[in-house]
Amino acid sequence: MVKKIVIREFDASKDCMGVEDVERRCEVGPSGKLCLFTDLLGDPICRVRNSPAFLMLVAATADHDDILGMIRGCIKTVTCGKKLSRTPKTTIHHAAADHPTKYVPVYTKLAYILGLRVSPAHRRMGIGLKLVEKMEEWFRENGAEYSYIATEKDNVASVNLFTEKCGYSKFRTPAILVNPVFAHPLPLSQRVTILPLSRSDAEILYRSRFSTTEFFPRDIDSILNNHLTLGTFLAIPRGVYTHDTWPGSDRFLLNPPHSWAVLSVWNCNDVFRLQVRGVSLVKRTLARTTRVLDRAFPWLRLPSVPELFKPFGLHFLYGLGGEGPEAGRMVKTLCGYAHNLAKEKGCGVVATEVSARERVRAAIPHWKMLSCEEDLWCIRRLTEDFSDGSVGDWTKSPPGLSIFVDPREF
Repeated sequence: MVKKIVIREFDASKDCMGVEDVERRCEVGPSGKLCLFTDLLGDPICRVRNSPAFLMLVAATADHDDILGMIRGCIKTVTCGKKLSRTPKTTIHHAAADHPTKYVPVYTKLAYILGLRVSPAHRRMGIGLKLVEKMEEWFRENGAEYSYIATEKDNVASVNLFTEKCGYSKFRTPAILVNPVFAHPLPLSQRVTILPLSRSDAEILYRSRFSTTEFFPRDIDSILNNHLTLGTFLAIPRGVYTHDTWPGSDRFLLNPPHSWAVLSVWNCNDVFRLQVRGVSLVKRTLARTTRVLDRAFPWLRLPSVPELFKPFGLHFLYGLGGEGPEAGRMVKTLCGYAHNLAKEKGCGVVATEVSARERVRAAIPHWKMLSCEEDLWCIRRLTEDFSDGSVGDWTKSPPGLSIFVDPREF
C-alpha cells in the first residue's frame, strides 16, 4: 500500500535529522566516477540561506511524518541579455560619465532549484515531480520569470525528470574546474602584481565590466559584503600600481593597463564539506604516498593528492575574468594566489565554474579527474509576461562567451 505523502515547508525544529538521513543515502556524483558526499554542517538550508529569497520543502508521510525527500529553491534578479544604451550610465558607478558603456544589462527575476533529493527506497513514486511542482508554485507567486537547475549531464534520472516531465530545456553546459590544494604553496609570477580590492572598488569594477554578462546578479553588493567572501583580488602587470599608489577602481577603469584579471573567493568551507568515496585501497595508498613525498621534499613541488577521503572544505572562485592579451597569465597567477590562501585556511580543493566558451578557461589550473568538463544547466520559462520585450524568450538565446556563477548557489 502506497503511503500518503504531503509536501510542506521544512521545519528546522523537527526535520533536521530526517533530512540529514536522506542526504546521507543520496550520494551525488557522475556515474562511473568518484562519488562526492556532501555534509551541510548541521544546517540543511545553508546552501540557499544567503540568497535574497529562499525556501526549502520536504516530502513527508502523512501518518508518521517521515522525511522521504526534499528540495531547495531561491530567487534573485540577474542579467538575461543586454541592449544599447541611449544615455550614459550615470547611476551605477562614478566613472561612467567619462567612460560611457555601449550596452546596459536587461534583468529578469530568476529562480534556481538545487538540492533535490528523494530517498532511494521511495523513488519512481512521483515524489520528485511533486516537489518540483510545489516549488515552482512558490516561484510564480513571488514573480519569477524563469526557473533553472544544474545537474550532471549523465544523471539520466535527473535530466529526464526536468526535460521530459517538468518542461525544462537544455540551456548551457559550463565546466566545473577543480584543483587540489597541495602541501606546498605555489610560486607566483614575479611579473604580476596582485592587489586586494575593497568591497566598494570590487563592486565598481564588476558593475562596469561584467554587468552585461549572462547570470550577473543585480545584488552583487550583497555577495561582496557577505562574510563568506574572503576578498576580491586584481592582477595587473608589475610596475603599474602598488598597494600605496592604487587610485581606486574609478580611475583604474579610465585608463586600465593592457592586460588585467580579477576574481573573488567564497568560503564554502563554512557552509558544507565534501568527501570522496568509492576509491580503492590501492589508490588511497598512492595518494597518501604523494603527500608524504611532498612534505618530505617540498622543493620538488610534487603534485600531491590532498586528503580527500575524509571530509574536506573548499574555496569557490567567482567573478573570474579579465581583459587583454595577457589576461590568461594574470588569471593563472590569481588562481595560484587563491590556492595559497586555501592552503592557509585548510581547504582540500579550490573550484570555479566557467562558460564552455570562456576565453581564459585554458589558463585555469585544474585536475580532470576532479572536474566536470560539461555540467548541464536546464531552464524553463514560468510566465509569458515580460517587463522588457527587447530580449524575448531567454530560453531560446544563444550562449555568450561568459557566464557569472553566483557563489551562493554552488
